[in-house]
Parts: sequence; structure tokens; C-alpha cells
Amino acid sequence: LPFLCRWASLVLSLFPPYKHSHSLVTVLSPRMSWPALYAQLVGANRHSTSLGKTWLSVLFIFRVMVLVVAAESVWGDEQSDFTCNTLQPGCENVCYDQFFPVSHIRLWCLQLVFVSAPTLLVAMYVAYRNHRDKRKLLQVCGTKGLDEELETLKKRRLPITGALWWTYACSLVFRLLFEAGFMYALYVVYDGFQMPRLVQCDQWPCPNLVDCFISRPTEKTIFTVFMATASSICMVLNVAELVYLVAKAVNRGLCDQRERKSCSKERMRNRTNQRSLVST
Repeated sequence: LPFLCRWASLVLSLFPPYKHSHSLVTVLSPRMSWPALYAQLVGANRHSTSLGKTWLSVLFIFRVMVLVVAAESVWGDEQSDFTCNTLQPGCENVCYDQFFPVSHIRLWCLQLVFVSAPTLLVAMYVAYRNHRDKRKLLQVCGTKGLDEELETLKKRRLPITGALWWTYACSLVFRLLFEAGFMYALYVVYDGFQMPRLVQCDQWPCPNLVDCFISRPTEKTIFTVFMATASSICMVLNVAELVYLVAKAVNRGLCDQRERKSCSKERMRNRTNQRSLVST
């Protein structure tokens, strides 16, 4: 329960309250706990494969860092420089809401939170295993030398087998679903990844069909394609890691089967030898 509370407070800290609805400074301010999120993910990622560690590096270097560093300069004028060739009050706001129902920045922030959340499953299972083993240590050893054993318990790396394998595989499946869902939502909401220079709007209270112009369309298109590419790379890494886990589990099962067969053959051979000795 304390772990869940820390995770919930961390997610809430990623989205501080707004002072100005059009300002990205509050969205990507230093108060956002990206380092805390990274620390949580690294703690759970200690038990992952090398592909999982690569995924975490891509997530933070090519997505979080780029989003924090470059988003304000690219999207800071998102609504203030959205102009339409009309003086009708409220027309620009209505047209902006039609073509930008959800901000790219908010959508990407939500995507990062949802994609990172499945790691919570692995972290919860590891915390459960550590708590269970700690209770066993208390029953066996008591309090003598407990501090060293607990420190070793915290630093150990659990093998991805049994229940941890299923938990890790489920987290990968959820990551893939969230990545694909948000990419599909981005494509559908904005009708593709390319930002148009000119859009036409006929929503009320606009007097007629008005032309509206988007600022920095080329730069925003490049930024959107880059984020979509980084998301695709993360999906490829997740698929590769899932295939690796399945292949490793199948190989381990085949090895266990061969070992059981060899053990049964050895037992049969021993029984045959014993019978031959008894008969002689």
C-alpha cells in the first residue's frame, strides 16, 4: 500500500495545476518529477533483461528528455498564434478546439505515464517477494545479522522465471497496448502525423467558411514524426523482449524435459543393475 501511494503521488506530481491555460511552462516545469519517475523505473528495471534496459534508455533519452527540452519552444505558441481571417468573437477558439481537441503535449505526457505504469506490476511483485523472504529470515535467523541479509535481499536480482515471468510478460503486453492505443489516438485525432499549414472551419459562431493558419507547421510535423518514431522503436523493443522471454522459457522447458528424461533413464539403469546383482 505505501508503494501504491508513492506511485500515485508521483503521477499526480507530473501534472501540476495550471496558472495560464496556454502556457507550457507549467506543463514542463522543473516541479515535474521526471527524475523520481526514472528512479522508480530503474528500481523495477533492475530485474529486467538487457532489452528492457535499452527500452528505458530510449524512453527517457529520446522521449522524456526531448519532450521536456524542446516541447516549450515548439508548442509554446500553440493557441496564441493560431489565427483565422475573421474578427467574429469566439470563432478562433471554436476552430482551435475543432482541430486541436487534445494538446499534443498533454497526450504525450499521458502516454508516458501509461506506458511506464505497467512496470508497477513488476515492482509490486518484487516488493512482495522481498517482504516474504524478509519474514522467512526473521523466522530462521531472528535479529542477528539481519541488516546484512536485508541489504543483500534489496540488491539481489531475481531470475525471470515462474510468477515473475508471467508478471513481466503481462507488463510488456500492457506496454504494447498502451503504445499502440495512444499512437492510434494521435493519428485519428489529428488526421495523421503531418501538421497542415492551413485549415478551414465553418463552426458556429463563425459567419462562414474561414481560413485558419497554424504556426510552425513544419517544425511541429518533424517533432510529431520524431515522437511517433521513438514510440515505434519502444514497441519494437517490447516485442523483441517478449519474443526473447517466450523463447527462453521454451528452451528452459525443453532442457528440463531432457533432464527429467535423462534422470528417469538413469534410475531405470540403476534398477536394472540392482536386479542383475540380486540375481547373481
